[in-house]
Amino acid sequence: MEVRPNPTVDNSSIHQQSPPSKQPKPSPIPVDTTSVTQRLQKELMSLMMSGDLGVSAFPEGESIFTWIGTIEGGKGTMYEGLSYKLSLRFPLDYPFKPPQVKFETMCFHPNVDQFGNICLDILQDKWSSAYDCRTILLSIQSLLGEANTESPLNSYAASIWNNQEGWVLFSSVFSPLFSLFPSHLLSCFSIRLKSKACF
Repeated sequence: MEVRPNPTVDNSSIHQQSPPSKQPKPSPIPVDTTSVTQRLQKELMSLMMSGDLGVSAFPEGESIFTWIGTIEGGKGTMYEGLSYKLSLRFPLDYPFKPPQVKFETMCFHPNVDQFGNICLDILQDKWSSAYDCRTILLSIQSLLGEANTESPLNSYAASIWNNQEGWVLFSSVFSPLFSLFPSHLLSCFSIRLKSKACF
């Protein structure tokens, strides 16, 4: 008995499967650098008009995405009278991601490492797009007087932070020197410093 295919049934879909689509994946939403630029310009004006003592920042050169900031130690803290330079690099998707902020001058502090990196929650997992440059600078200025010794980047500084006599002696001698040199020199200096520590 001969079996003939039923012309009313289309078996092509059974034996032939269409190849997977090779269409390119949609690219991420393009970044609107114009709106980011406007946001940074607005933050710059706001910072200049704020009148906050001991904090300032301006674009470095012609790029609005790279700033140089200055922070002075708060009154009544061990950093009073000292001035520190910072670099701020804003990503293209700012303010949805935080800027990269580093000390460019040496800063002996539990939450600042020898390369100038800063351990501050609002620059990491606690960042919010509602924050701005002014908030960042004031937070870092506050951090100078209120260190978080539970998550230090400089374990030696953290170990003597609560030793008022040792800290005052150390900071009064070395902190003024630190503020005169680029932060990358601290890595060379700190090795000798730890070996000769007396606290």
